Amino acid sequence: MHRKQKLLVSIRGPVEAIEAAKGGAHIADVEYPASALGTPYPLNVWRVRKKLDGNGYRHVMVSTNIGEIQQVRASSCQAVLGVAVAGADLIKFGLAEQSLEAAIYLSQNIVRTVHKLSPKKKKLFPAVFVDDDMQRFLKPFEEAEELVVKSRADGILIDTFNKLIGKGLLDYCSLKEVSQFVKQMHRQGKEAWIAGSITKEELPDLWSTGVDVICVRSAACKQSNRIGRFGSVDVQVVRQLVATMPR
Repeated sequence: MHRKQKLLVSIRGPVEAIEAAKGGAHIADVEYPASALGTPYPLNVWRVRKKLDGNGYRHVMVSTNIGEIQQVRASSCQAVLGVAVAGADLIKFGLAEQSLEAAIYLSQNIVRTVHKLSPKKKKLFPAVFVDDDMQRFLKPFEEAEELVVKSRADGILIDTFNKLIGKGLLDYCSLKEVSQFVKQMHRQGKEAWIAGSITKEELPDLWSTGVDVICVRSAACKQSNRIGRFGSVDVQVVRQLVATMPR
């Protein structure tokens, strides 16, 4: 089955959403960039969806998240339903510091909640982390397949947890491991997403693995002031990233 690969650009709000869309991004991911999955207000998600629709970018999907760590299961289910109603098409939920068994149980509840109660169809993606201290709880490349099958999620995001120490995804894993992860997901009919301070220079090799979605933030920002993910998403920079995609 042919899969269309997509570039996801994390944005803080409506202004950056338009920059990302003009640059050719396929997904505008509403987040607060201070952490791996910085949780936004539902109203910010709603404003992004409204701004995109009003400017001719209805085709650009909106994604968001409910944070890296889920402390209360019922609250996580409430949160995911809130952003679904706010207008997110794709929703990520972090499973940091959870064992495989706990991650499966929570994912099942989150997926079931949205499937039964959301007025529109949404796609749901557990987010698991490759940092050394996170792999003490769950090993993404070994356990992702079981997690996605048992939770009935639409795919999985493999990401880095700590964005502020100068390490990216490929500091923790190899291209071969990413390729194997992609094959596992596709074998189950699921999507393989990756993130983690990915640079423009790394994109061509990562696209070649067949990954469905690559998520970026700092790579899509103006870098003149060297503040990385805390900069501003720029249309010209996004266009350069889109140009790395296979034709």
